[in-house]
Amino acid sequence: MTDQSPLPRPLENITVLDLTTALAGPFATLMLAGLGARVIKVENPLSGDTCRTNAPYLGASGAKLTREHPDDISISALNRLRNKQCITLNLKHPQARDVLADLVKQSDVLVENFSRGVLERLGAGYSAMRQLNPRLVYCSITGFGSDAEGSGKAMDAIIQALSGVNQTCGGPTDPPMRVGVPFADLITPLFGVIGVLAALHQAQRTGEGQHVDVSMLGAMTSLVAAEPYDLLARLGVPVKTGQTAPRLAPFGIYAAQDGYVAICAPMDNFAHSLFQAMERPELTSDERFRTRDQRVKHVHEVDALVESWTRAQPLTQLLAKLEAFGVPAAEVRDPQTAVSDPRVVARGETVRLEHPQYGAVETVYGTGIPIKFSAATAGFDQPAPDIGQHNEQVYGQWLGYAPDKLAALREQGVI
Repeated sequence: MTDQSPLPRPLENITVLDLTTALAGPFATLMLAGLGARVIKVENPLSGDTCRTNAPYLGASGAKLTREHPDDISISALNRLRNKQCITLNLKHPQARDVLADLVKQSDVLVENFSRGVLERLGAGYSAMRQLNPRLVYCSITGFGSDAEGSGKAMDAIIQALSGVNQTCGGPTDPPMRVGVPFADLITPLFGVIGVLAALHQAQRTGEGQHVDVSMLGAMTSLVAAEPYDLLARLGVPVKTGQTAPRLAPFGIYAAQDGYVAICAPMDNFAHSLFQAMERPELTSDERFRTRDQRVKHVHEVDALVESWTRAQPLTQLLAKLEAFGVPAAEVRDPQTAVSDPRVVARGETVRLEHPQYGAVETVYGTGIPIKFSAATAGFDQPAPDIGQHNEQVYGQWLGYAPDKLAALREQGVI
């Protein structure tokens, strides 16, 4: 007889206090929620998370660019607030410190992405929170690090500019290009989650929490440093190489009759297979193209040969030939097609977003958990809540606040 009990969630015994807003912080806590943590999101009762006012919106009649009805909800909020319990707390109110203290004492993790020094001024910095709960893992996601002085505001485009990544996009004569996906806002929280999980593991051994400090600039620049762009430039290889990577030739995006194809054939066996698919077997013995180093040396010639072949054929025919010869290749797809790929949908790597009240009124996909466990489950099964939807559950049932205390906190503007 097989055990039919549901699989556990990896972080189901962890409580996360979420003091984040916008994208970088909420994305970190979204991942923790998807891994099973209880995430209690704290929002200002007067405004809520800024993601709630991001276009586009989803309502009873589908998607729209502006909010037309009170029950229209930002798709950003539908995406980032799933599986979280939302409570309200005005951190600037003098009485909020006692309420926050009660929350911190019961939490394992606190995640925040306020500008440097803001929480310290509100009495909610790491030093103060550690006094309340020595086991607390306190994660700060900032633009330049919690110890940086006078670095200014940090947003994705600012960090992309400072990290050097804009100067790696496009061709040699193109102006700097912003990467379309907000990588700084999405990569940094992943490092934050890694740091939180490592600190939780250490806390289990030592009984002591710690401050996990992750900067957007540091995360992005560390990824830029994964490739030796500075060295390549000194050796005469342009940093901005457009649609191909000369040091891996043939490698990159090539035009077809009706679209574009990505071909990756840096190793000799792949390159020779590509020449076979092109019906140019003689190129495998041509000294200009026989070895990887020679192909790199003659990159413009090899790329011209490849693209003259790809331009003459439709994508379906190209892909069939490349697959037949074992050449790594793929169609360059638009985002709409990519996020609805049955393979990623089936694995829960992207998921359909639903309006909490009206359900799936529009085909909209959001982030899933792109990790599969053999003995655990992960993902999202709770829709985005309203502001303060879980005040009674968290303050009343979890912290044990009496109804008259809750009413007083509301009347005084604390929650």
